This record gives sequence, structure tokens and C-alpha cells, in this order.
Amino acid sequence: MSIYRVLVFFKKVRFSAMALVAMVLLAGCSSTMSNVQTWEGDAVDSSQAAVLESPGEIRVQQVNGRKLGNFLMDDLALNYELLPGENQVVFTYKTIWAKSGVVRNGESKVHVVETAPQAVMINAQAGDTYRFSFEPPANKSDAEAFANNFTADVVDESGNVVATASAWNGQPAGTRTAARAPVGSGGEGESVGGASTDSMSTLGELKSLWGQANEEERRAFLRWAFE
Repeated sequence: MSIYRVLVFFKKVRFSAMALVAMVLLAGCSSTMSNVQTWEGDAVDSSQAAVLESPGEIRVQQVNGRKLGNFLMDDLALNYELLPGENQVVFTYKTIWAKSGVVRNGESKVHVVETAPQAVMINAQAGDTYRFSFEPPANKSDAEAFANNFTADVVDESGNVVATASAWNGQPAGTRTAARAPVGSGGEGESVGGASTDSMSTLGELKSLWGQANEEERRAFLRWAFE
């Protein structure tokens, strides 16, 4: 077998492996990450928790002082499970706009407009569903103005305003812990984001590494994987 065929074989194997990893990661994000538990401790029945629906433009950073993990993609629409009572949600709002005209080599092809961290205090009721309400910008100029003077409400299922966001003062609320679920209500092992530690595997490690990488490292990895 020639050295050329050996190189081609290994390149195909590497591409197939990385494509498989990418599909697994995307599948993991689109399924297991659709609902995110925001407290330390065991999961609770859905009727005992509230849900905050978050669009892809909003990235929740922490709830009640507990930092939430990074996800494979920044623009995922996620549902955050909240315990009943006061919940401080810290988040940013980010939009991406394509650049017009010629883009130089190495220059980003998009404009990223992101707010400073915002905070909203939600008095959650068990079984209720909440969502963010705001007027989305129509273009980059509007987005920049909106980011500098951000305003958004949280509304319930009837559209009633239950809380209004404001600039975060940097002071996190206390971390909350759920009571242990009754025996037989779930699998063994500590719950992390809705999944037990017993089920954590290489997939979790890959997501963690991706979340820790900066933009340049991510681009370098993707170039290596699919070159």
C-alpha cells in the first residue's frame, strides 16, 4: 500500500470520527439540554418546578448565584427549571449581524452585539411557565442602541408582566438546594443539569472542553477536524 493511500485512509477515518463526535454533541445539545436544572440537588417533578423559556439570543449565565455551564452553541433556545420562590436570573442578550462589503483575511464575517449582564428576580410559582418579552431589533444599528439601553420583561402564560430586567449589580443571590427526591422518583447518583452523574461520560467531557476553549481554539479545532 502506498504512503498516499495510507494518508488518505487516516484522513477519512479522522473525518468520520470527528463528524460522529459533532453529531453526538449536537444531538446531546438538542435533547438532553432542552431543559436545564438550575439548582443543586436532586431533580423534582415537573409539577413542583416552574419553567423559564429563553430564546436563542438570551444566554443565562447564572441562577441564584449558581453558574450554568457553557453549551456547544450560543444560540440554543433553552428551558430553565426554577424552584418555587424568588429566583435571580443573570443573563446577556446577544445578536449577530452579517458584515457588508469586503471582509479581510482573518477578519470575522459578522458583527456581534451583546449587552452587559442583566438580572431579573422572578417569584416563580410551581407548575407555571414564564418567558422573556422584548421588542427585537431590526438591524445592527437598532441592536447597538438596544444593547446600550436594554429593557425586557418576564411574562407568564397569560402575558402578564411578573418581573422586569435591569443591569446586574454584580451581587449574586444565594444558591438554592432542592430537597432530596423521594425513593423511587429517579435514578441513583447526584443530579447535574437534569442528568445523574452515573450517566456522565466522554460526551460530558467533550462539552466541558468545548465550553472552556476560546474562539481561536475553536476555529483551530474545526480546521483540524475538517481539513
